[in-house]
Amino acid sequence: MKYKARKLAERFVYLLSKWPEVECISLNEAADPDILDPYFAVILDVYHIGTIPAPEKRKELYGSDATFFETSVNNAKDRFLVGNLPVRLEFKNTEKIEELVSIAESRQHDLWLLKDSGTYVYYRLAHGEIFFSRTDWIEQIRNKLLSLNDEFWKQMRSAVQSKMEHSLSDLGAALINNDEFHYLISSAFFIKSACLSLFCINRRFEPSHRAYYKQVLELPVQPESFAASLETFLRESEELTMERKYNIAQFLARSIIAL
Repeated sequence: MKYKARKLAERFVYLLSKWPEVECISLNEAADPDILDPYFAVILDVYHIGTIPAPEKRKELYGSDATFFETSVNNAKDRFLVGNLPVRLEFKNTEKIEELVSIAESRQHDLWLLKDSGTYVYYRLAHGEIFFSRTDWIEQIRNKLLSLNDEFWKQMRSAVQSKMEHSLSDLGAALINNDEFHYLISSAFFIKSACLSLFCINRRFEPSHRAYYKQVLELPVQPESFAASLETFLRESEELTMERKYNIAQFLARSIIAL
């Protein structure tokens, strides 16, 4: 991480850690690229107990150089610029986090609640760089996430693999109807669910979308020639017709299911 990004993160950690409600603050990996990278942002996950100060007070605390301030409708995300550097603070109630971890750990009958959010929330809990921790709360959470049982991964794989098969069916229907728009949308859903299936097979939480491609290729368990097939499917070329790509998608789906 660049010095300028780290100093900026430390500045807001120092300010936020003074709130007695704040339990833990971690830095998202979006701060790892160079500050000129379009993906760069200082994103802090602020885990708190109870209620945090109102947006007006938070804005005042951030300083006069925090410009273009905006907060989300649910008061859970603050966005602003410091100079030309984007900063995002995401406030997460520890009680809600513990509920989500409880579902993953021992309440598999409630896993349907994760069907849209997936496992990204767990990824951030497990991989965020800890800048402040008031107690050992985050370590307890991480220990639980490291020891999730087989049933969790089995059910998560089943759910995302079903989505992959559904997207593959949509691809076939779009091919028959020569519907390029629906084919493009179905392709995106197919690739995402195929990658999610592999993350589950490898017992890995899903990263942010921008990290999917790099991390999925590094997984130890993957189909033979997966990387080459994926690259071909993603490539734009006159030779790669809709039908050719659909055949590649079928191969990818079969090879993932066979693992």
